[in-house]
Amino acid sequence: MAEPRHQPVLVQPVVELLRPAKSGVVVDATVGLGGHAEAILQAFPEVRVLGLDVDPQALAYAAQRLAPFHPRVELVHASYASLGQLLQERGIEPSGVLFDLGVSSLQLDLPERGFSFRLEGPLDMRFSQEGPTLAEILSATSEAELTSWLSTYGEERKARPIARAILRALHQGQLRTTSDLRRAVWSVTGPRRGRVDPATRTFQALRIVTNRELSALSPALEAAARSLRPAGRLLVLAYHSLEDRIAKNTLRRLSGHCVCPPGTFPCTCHPQQLLVVLTKKPLLPEAEEVRQNPRARSAKLRAAEKKP
Repeated sequence: MAEPRHQPVLVQPVVELLRPAKSGVVVDATVGLGGHAEAILQAFPEVRVLGLDVDPQALAYAAQRLAPFHPRVELVHASYASLGQLLQERGIEPSGVLFDLGVSSLQLDLPERGFSFRLEGPLDMRFSQEGPTLAEILSATSEAELTSWLSTYGEERKARPIARAILRALHQGQLRTTSDLRRAVWSVTGPRRGRVDPATRTFQALRIVTNRELSALSPALEAAARSLRPAGRLLVLAYHSLEDRIAKNTLRRLSGHCVCPPGTFPCTCHPQQLLVVLTKKPLLPEAEEVRQNPRARSAKLRAAEKKP
Protein backbone atom coordinates (compact mmCIF):
# COMPACT_ATOMS: atom_id res chain seq x y z
CA MET A 1 0.00 0.00 0.00
CA ALA A 2 1.69 3.18 -1.19
CA GLU A 3 1.47 5.94 1.39
CA PRO A 4 -0.11 9.23 0.29
CA ARG A 5 1.96 12.39 0.42
CA HIS A 6 1.82 13.53 4.04
CA GLN A 7 3.72 16.14 6.03
CA PRO A 8 2.54 16.56 9.63
CA VAL A 9 2.35 20.18 10.75
CA LEU A 10 4.37 21.83 13.56
CA VAL A 11 6.00 18.52 14.50
CA GLN A 12 8.85 19.94 16.57
CA PRO A 13 6.65 22.23 18.71
CA VAL A 14 4.29 19.30 19.29
CA VAL A 15 7.16 17.10 20.44
CA GLU A 16 8.64 19.82 22.65
CA LEU A 17 5.31 20.57 24.30
CA LEU A 18 4.83 16.86 25.00
CA ARG A 19 8.37 16.42 26.36
CA PRO A 20 7.26 16.47 30.03
CA ALA A 21 4.91 13.59 29.09
CA LYS A 22 7.79 11.35 27.97
CA SER A 23 6.36 8.20 29.52
CA GLY A 24 2.93 6.63 29.81
CA VAL A 25 0.28 6.89 27.10
CA VAL A 26 -0.09 9.74 24.62
CA VAL A 27 -3.43 9.83 22.82
CA ASP A 28 -3.47 11.02 19.22
CA ALA A 29 -7.19 11.74 19.02
CA THR A 30 -7.08 12.28 15.24
CA VAL A 31 -4.23 10.01 14.18
CA GLY A 32 -4.79 10.42 10.42
CA LEU A 33 -1.80 9.02 8.52
CA GLY A 34 0.27 8.76 11.71
CA GLY A 35 2.80 11.55 11.14
CA HIS A 36 2.60 13.09 14.61
CA ALA A 37 2.31 9.66 16.25
CA GLU A 38 5.49 8.54 14.48
CA ALA A 39 7.40 11.63 15.69
CA ILE A 40 6.18 11.08 19.26
CA LEU A 41 7.19 7.40 19.25
CA GLN A 42 10.62 8.25 17.85
CA ALA A 43 11.23 11.03 20.38
CA PHE A 44 10.05 9.14 23.48
CA PRO A 45 11.01 5.44 23.63
CA GLU A 46 9.01 4.95 26.83
CA VAL A 47 5.77 6.32 25.42
CA ARG A 48 2.87 4.26 24.10
CA VAL A 49 0.45 5.85 21.61
CA LEU A 50 -3.27 5.29 21.41
CA GLY A 51 -4.47 6.58 18.04
CA LEU A 52 -8.10 7.27 17.12
CA ASP A 53 -9.65 8.05 13.76
CA VAL A 54 -13.07 7.75 12.18
CA ASP A 55 -11.59 7.14 8.72
CA PRO A 56 -10.82 3.42 8.22
CA GLN A 57 -8.70 4.20 5.16
CA ALA A 58 -6.51 6.56 7.19
CA LEU A 59 -6.15 3.97 9.96
CA ALA A 60 -4.91 1.41 7.43
CA TYR A 61 -2.15 3.77 6.29
CA ALA A 62 -1.31 4.71 9.88
CA ALA A 63 -1.00 1.03 10.81
CA GLN A 64 1.47 0.54 7.99
CA ARG A 65 3.50 3.60 8.94
CA LEU A 66 3.60 2.79 12.66
CA ALA A 67 4.22 -0.96 12.31
CA PRO A 68 7.92 -0.61 13.31
CA PHE A 69 6.80 0.63 16.74
CA HIS A 70 4.63 -2.36 17.59
CA PRO A 71 3.65 -3.12 20.38
CA ARG A 72 3.80 0.52 21.57
CA VAL A 73 0.86 1.48 19.32
CA GLU A 74 -2.86 0.79 19.49
CA LEU A 75 -5.11 2.14 16.74
CA VAL A 76 -8.86 2.35 17.24
CA HIS A 77 -11.60 3.11 14.72
CA ALA A 78 -13.41 5.73 16.79
CA SER A 79 -14.26 9.42 16.91
CA TYR A 80 -12.69 11.74 19.45
CA ALA A 81 -16.27 12.29 20.59
CA SER A 82 -15.98 8.93 22.38
CA LEU A 83 -12.55 9.66 23.87
CA GLY A 84 -13.66 9.97 27.49
CA GLN A 85 -15.59 6.70 27.44
CA LEU A 86 -12.82 4.88 25.60
CA LEU A 87 -10.17 5.94 28.14
CA GLN A 88 -12.40 5.08 31.06
CA GLU A 89 -13.05 1.59 29.68
CA ARG A 90 -9.31 1.01 29.26
CA GLY A 91 -8.39 2.55 32.60
CA ILE A 92 -5.96 4.94 30.90
CA GLU A 93 -4.85 8.24 32.44
CA PRO A 94 -2.87 9.71 29.55
CA SER A 95 0.24 11.81 29.92
CA GLY A 96 -0.65 13.73 26.78
CA VAL A 97 -3.49 14.19 24.28
CA LEU A 98 -3.15 15.70 20.80
CA PHE A 99 -6.02 16.88 18.59
CA ASP A 100 -4.94 17.58 14.99
CA LEU A 101 -8.19 18.86 13.52
CA GLY A 102 -9.51 19.25 10.01
CA VAL A 103 -9.07 17.38 6.77
CA SER A 104 -6.04 15.16 6.11
CA SER A 105 -3.73 14.81 3.12
CA LEU A 106 -5.27 11.42 2.35
CA GLN A 107 -8.77 12.87 2.13
CA LEU A 108 -7.68 15.85 0.02
CA ASP A 109 -5.47 13.89 -2.36
CA LEU A 110 -7.89 11.07 -3.24
CA PRO A 111 -10.48 12.41 -5.72
CA GLU A 112 -12.96 9.66 -4.87
CA ARG A 113 -13.31 11.02 -1.33
CA GLY A 114 -14.83 14.25 -2.67
CA PHE A 115 -13.05 16.74 -0.39
CA SER A 116 -11.02 18.74 -2.90
CA PHE A 117 -12.18 21.34 -5.41
CA ARG A 118 -8.90 20.88 -7.27
CA LEU A 119 -9.57 17.20 -8.08
CA GLU A 120 -12.88 16.16 -9.59
CA GLY A 121 -14.75 13.63 -7.52
CA PRO A 122 -18.18 12.76 -6.15
CA LEU A 123 -19.99 14.98 -3.65
CA ASP A 124 -19.07 12.81 -0.66
CA MET A 125 -16.86 14.50 2.01
CA ARG A 126 -17.46 11.86 4.71
CA PHE A 127 -14.55 11.23 7.08
CA SER A 128 -15.99 7.92 8.28
CA GLN A 129 -17.36 6.83 4.88
CA GLU A 130 -20.62 6.17 6.72
CA GLY A 131 -23.86 8.14 6.87
CA PRO A 132 -25.29 10.56 4.27
CA THR A 133 -23.01 11.97 1.60
CA LEU A 134 -22.82 15.66 0.83
CA ALA A 135 -24.94 15.04 -2.29
CA GLU A 136 -27.68 13.48 -0.14
CA ILE A 137 -27.49 16.32 2.39
CA LEU A 138 -27.76 19.00 -0.32
CA SER A 139 -30.72 17.27 -1.93
CA ALA A 140 -32.64 17.57 1.34
CA THR A 141 -31.73 21.14 2.36
CA SER A 142 -33.41 24.50 1.85
CA GLU A 143 -31.90 27.75 0.62
CA ALA A 144 -32.23 29.28 4.09
CA GLU A 145 -30.49 26.34 5.77
CA LEU A 146 -27.69 26.22 3.21
CA THR A 147 -27.20 29.99 3.53
CA SER A 148 -26.90 29.59 7.30
CA TRP A 149 -24.28 26.83 6.93
CA LEU A 150 -22.15 28.86 4.51
CA SER A 151 -22.36 31.95 6.69
CA THR A 152 -21.77 30.19 10.03
CA TYR A 153 -19.26 27.47 9.12
CA GLY A 154 -17.60 29.10 6.12
CA GLU A 155 -17.83 32.72 7.28
CA GLU A 156 -18.81 33.39 3.68
CA ARG A 157 -20.02 36.94 3.01
CA LYS A 158 -21.82 35.92 -0.19
CA ALA A 159 -23.58 33.01 1.48
CA ARG A 160 -27.09 33.66 0.12
CA PRO A 161 -26.26 34.05 -3.58
CA ILE A 162 -23.86 31.09 -3.41
CA ALA A 163 -26.53 28.93 -1.72
CA ARG A 164 -29.00 29.96 -4.42
CA ALA A 165 -26.49 29.10 -7.18
CA ILE A 166 -25.72 25.68 -5.66
CA LEU A 167 -29.37 24.72 -5.36
CA ARG A 168 -30.14 26.03 -8.84
CA ALA A 169 -27.38 23.82 -10.26
CA LEU A 170 -28.70 20.89 -8.22
CA HIS A 171 -32.27 21.29 -9.48
CA GLN A 172 -31.04 21.66 -13.07
CA GLY A 173 -29.11 18.38 -12.82
CA GLN A 174 -25.77 20.20 -13.03
CA LEU A 175 -24.40 19.40 -9.56
CA ARG A 176 -22.84 15.94 -9.58
CA THR A 177 -19.15 16.48 -8.80
CA THR A 178 -16.80 18.67 -6.79
CA SER A 179 -15.95 20.53 -10.00
CA ASP A 180 -19.64 21.30 -10.48
CA LEU A 181 -19.81 22.65 -6.92
CA ARG A 182 -16.79 24.84 -7.52
CA ARG A 183 -18.33 26.20 -10.74
CA ALA A 184 -21.53 27.04 -8.87
CA VAL A 185 -19.50 29.09 -6.37
CA TRP A 186 -17.51 30.73 -9.16
CA SER A 187 -20.75 31.74 -10.89
CA VAL A 188 -21.18 34.14 -7.96
CA THR A 189 -17.63 35.04 -6.99
CA GLY A 190 -15.81 34.73 -10.31
CA PRO A 191 -12.77 32.43 -10.68
CA ARG A 192 -10.35 34.72 -8.90
CA ARG A 193 -6.77 33.50 -8.96
CA GLY A 194 -4.59 33.80 -5.90
CA ARG A 195 -3.51 32.02 -2.77
CA VAL A 196 -7.06 31.15 -1.68
CA ASP A 197 -9.65 29.80 -4.11
CA PRO A 198 -13.10 31.46 -3.79
CA ALA A 199 -14.63 28.00 -3.24
CA THR A 200 -12.54 27.33 -0.12
CA ARG A 201 -15.05 28.69 2.38
CA THR A 202 -17.97 26.84 0.81
CA PHE A 203 -16.10 23.51 0.78
CA GLN A 204 -15.04 24.06 4.40
CA ALA A 205 -18.59 24.76 5.52
CA LEU A 206 -20.07 21.76 3.72
CA ARG A 207 -17.36 19.45 5.05
CA ILE A 208 -18.11 20.61 8.60
CA VAL A 209 -21.83 20.01 8.10
CA THR A 210 -21.33 16.59 6.51
CA ASN A 211 -19.18 15.38 9.40
CA ARG A 212 -20.79 17.37 12.25
CA GLU A 213 -17.24 18.41 13.16
CA LEU A 214 -17.70 21.27 15.59
CA SER A 215 -20.45 20.05 17.91
CA ALA A 216 -18.28 17.37 19.52
CA LEU A 217 -15.07 19.37 19.84
CA SER A 218 -15.53 21.25 23.12
CA PRO A 219 -16.95 18.21 25.00
CA ALA A 220 -14.07 16.08 23.67
CA LEU A 221 -11.47 18.62 24.80
CA GLU A 222 -13.05 18.71 28.24
CA ALA A 223 -13.12 14.89 28.42
CA ALA A 224 -9.43 14.85 27.45
CA ALA A 225 -8.58 17.44 30.11
CA ARG A 226 -10.38 15.48 32.80
CA SER A 227 -8.70 12.22 31.80
CA LEU A 228 -5.13 13.58 31.89
CA ARG A 229 -2.83 12.64 34.71
CA PRO A 230 -1.46 15.58 36.78
CA ALA A 231 0.97 17.66 34.66
CA GLY A 232 -0.29 15.93 31.51
CA ARG A 233 -0.42 18.05 28.38
CA LEU A 234 -3.37 18.80 26.06
CA LEU A 235 -2.49 20.08 22.56
CA VAL A 236 -4.84 21.32 19.83
CA LEU A 237 -3.88 22.02 16.21
CA ALA A 238 -6.58 24.00 14.41
CA TYR A 239 -6.70 25.17 10.81
CA HIS A 240 -9.56 27.65 10.69
CA SER A 241 -10.96 30.30 12.99
CA LEU A 242 -14.04 28.35 14.10
CA GLU A 243 -12.01 25.39 15.40
CA ASP A 244 -9.41 27.66 16.95
CA ARG A 245 -12.03 29.78 18.70
CA ILE A 246 -13.59 26.68 20.25
CA ALA A 247 -10.16 25.42 21.34
CA LYS A 248 -9.17 28.81 22.77
CA ASN A 249 -12.40 29.29 24.70
CA THR A 250 -12.51 25.72 25.99
CA LEU A 251 -8.93 25.87 27.29
CA ARG A 252 -9.63 29.28 28.87
CA ARG A 253 -12.80 28.03 30.52
CA LEU A 254 -11.03 24.94 31.84
CA SER A 255 -8.30 27.18 33.26
CA GLY A 256 -10.82 29.09 35.39
CA HIS A 257 -11.75 32.02 33.10
CA CYS A 258 -15.27 33.01 32.12
CA VAL A 259 -15.79 32.96 28.35
CA CYS A 260 -19.39 34.19 28.32
CA PRO A 261 -20.20 37.02 25.88
CA PRO A 262 -19.65 40.49 27.37
CA GLY A 263 -22.58 41.59 29.49
CA THR A 264 -23.73 38.07 30.34
CA PHE A 265 -24.88 37.83 33.95
CA PRO A 266 -24.83 35.54 35.73
CA CYS A 267 -22.03 33.46 34.17
CA THR A 268 -23.38 30.43 32.33
CA CYS A 269 -20.14 28.84 31.05
CA HIS A 270 -19.13 27.30 34.40
CA PRO A 271 -15.32 27.82 34.35
CA GLN A 272 -13.21 25.20 36.11
CA GLN A 273 -9.59 25.22 37.22
CA LEU A 274 -8.43 21.99 35.60
CA LEU A 275 -5.70 23.38 33.36
CA VAL A 276 -2.96 25.97 33.05
CA VAL A 277 -2.78 27.43 29.54
CA LEU A 278 0.80 27.27 28.21
CA THR A 279 0.29 29.26 24.99
CA LYS A 280 -1.07 32.78 25.58
CA LYS A 281 -1.01 33.14 21.81
CA PRO A 282 -1.11 30.15 19.44
CA LEU A 283 2.13 28.87 17.96
CA LEU A 284 2.33 29.33 14.17
CA PRO A 285 4.45 27.56 11.55
CA GLU A 286 7.65 29.19 10.39
CA ALA A 287 7.84 30.58 6.86
CA GLU A 288 10.07 27.71 5.75
CA GLU A 289 7.54 25.11 6.88
CA VAL A 290 4.79 26.91 4.99
CA ARG A 291 7.01 27.03 1.91
CA GLN A 292 7.59 23.28 2.08
CA ASN A 293 4.03 22.44 3.09
CA PRO A 294 1.47 25.10 2.01
CA ARG A 295 -1.27 23.30 3.94
CA ALA A 296 0.46 24.42 7.14
CA ARG A 297 -0.16 28.11 6.45
CA SER A 298 -3.32 28.40 8.56
CA ALA A 299 -2.25 26.09 11.43
CA LYS A 300 -2.46 27.28 15.03
CA LEU A 301 -1.20 25.22 17.97
CA ARG A 302 -2.49 25.72 21.51
CA ALA A 303 -1.44 23.83 24.62
CA ALA A 304 -2.41 23.48 28.28
CA GLU A 305 -1.21 21.45 31.26
CA LYS A 306 -3.31 19.58 33.82
CA LYS A 307 -3.04 21.09 37.30
CA PRO A 308 -1.50 18.86 40.01
